[in-house]
Amino acid sequence: MGSKALAAGVAIGLACLGGGIGMGLAIAKSADGISRQPEAEGKIRSALMIGLVFVETVVIYALIVSILVIFVL
Repeated sequence: MGSKALAAGVAIGLACLGGGIGMGLAIAKSADGISRQPEAEGKIRSALMIGLVFVETVVIYALIVSILVIFVL
């Protein structure tokens, strides 16, 4: 049981770390793009939101997998 908990903790930790870094970089680049071209704000913002949803989806999948590892395996 201890190794399952450790594996699940490492999995969700790495997924959240990667997701957080990816989201931070995406937000920084979109703010940079909006400051360089304010007229393209709508397109940049919509592309940013779609990208953030995909990153967050991967983190949620990692959470589901870690829950399955703890309770099913």
